[in-house]
Amino acid sequence: MLESKSMNGAARWRGWIPGAAAVLLLAGAGALTPNPVWAQSDAVKELAAPPPIQLPLKPSAEFAKFPRYAGTLGTRQIVLRLGPKTDDPSGVHGEYQYTDTGEVILIAGDRDGDTLEVEESNDGTHITGNWVGKFAADGSLAGDRMNVDDSDPQPFDLRPLAPGQAVPAAGAAQPTASGAATGASAASGAHTVNGVNNLSIGE
Repeated sequence: MLESKSMNGAARWRGWIPGAAAVLLLAGAGALTPNPVWAQSDAVKELAAPPPIQLPLKPSAEFAKFPRYAGTLGTRQIVLRLGPKTDDPSGVHGEYQYTDTGEVILIAGDRDGDTLEVEESNDGTHITGNWVGKFAADGSLAGDRMNVDDSDPQPFDLRPLAPGQAVPAAGAAQPTASGAATGASAASGAHTVNGVNNLSIGE
């Protein structure tokens, strides 16, 4: 699994830097022309260079309308935003955010039926982990997140949130597929962590 993932990793990350792939292809095509000096010009190098990624990562407006899933990864609560890629029928991408620190991690990979296989990156460039999980009939998602060498598996258990539904407070019962919380009541209002207050923005 790791071999195929590493071969496809570059393609997955490419979608996170809009336009960079196209510029790189154009720059590479210049090397095939009779005048290779053109491809080495400073202007082309500047265009071909991907934009610098600001760390720590911030929630992306591109993923703001994607379906949300709330639950746990290991012992920590997260909110996952996951949606289809426009250029790949089986491809999915998005991000997840820890509700305790606000840290954002990007994800990209494939969904085949009810099986999800994605890689994650904390900087948009380097792969930091792999996810393998299954979607249940009620829309919930469960599986394991592992390091790049498949070590240290941590279970994740996520349930879909209805549009506009607030993220449950840590320790609160997870919402059902219909959007109703069971057991403890869900948190009301926005949940702000380290200045990040988009954890409860509805679609």
